[in-house]
Amino acid sequence: MLVAERYEKIVALVNERGSIRVSELSELCQVTEETIRRDLDRLEAAGRLRRSHGGAVSVKEQQGEIPYAEREVMHAEEKRRIAQEAVLRIQPHDRVLLDASTTAWYMASYLPDIPLTVLTNSIRVATELSSKEKVEVICTGGQLAKRSLSYVGPLAERSLEAYHVDKLFLSCKGVHLERGISESNELQARVKQRMIDIADEVILLADASKFGVRAFTQVAELSGVHAMITDRRLGEDAVAQLREKGLPVTIV
Repeated sequence: MLVAERYEKIVALVNERGSIRVSELSELCQVTEETIRRDLDRLEAAGRLRRSHGGAVSVKEQQGEIPYAEREVMHAEEKRRIAQEAVLRIQPHDRVLLDASTTAWYMASYLPDIPLTVLTNSIRVATELSSKEKVEVICTGGQLAKRSLSYVGPLAERSLEAYHVDKLFLSCKGVHLERGISESNELQARVKQRMIDIADEVILLADASKFGVRAFTQVAELSGVHAMITDRRLGEDAVAQLREKGLPVTIV
């Protein structure tokens, strides 16, 4: 395979999957991992992808919100495992806040019908919970972000400020050791900042593809997160770095 052909194959794989690890690219392109790392550096310099810890992510993802239907099938198995672990942390009579991530929607589907109050800015989460008689659902309202089926903007932010919750479960676009949690646009970031402000405990739900990514707008430092649930694709070095920051990490 010519170098130019390998570049095109790498970009196509990254865009198709959203993110991919160096080891996978090495196997698929039948070259060494060191060669792949050099390729990724050159492709990032050309603006065709973005490097992440141990791999690369699509530039297309960085430019804005991915439509909900696409996010729903990206890393779906990992998100389901993360959601199942997160649900175990909910007790009867908890006041819970779920964001508009697909992982939060999976949580809503797994949530047992027990006495709870759930606050959300997600149409999908609210709809999923509507059939559970013991769960009281409160939706923020606000400006509808059609790609994520979520409410954002000043009305959503003011609505959140009227409440206080025991536990916040949220996801994000990127998790970075220095930059912390980040999102693809400012409206989503501002809503999540208000969510963090009103929660006693913040649990970050982030599959391995999010690690090392610095998205457009910062949401919070990692010091503002109390626990993180991720999947086993995240390398031991990355887990150790997060724990060194004082962040308890659960691998599923």
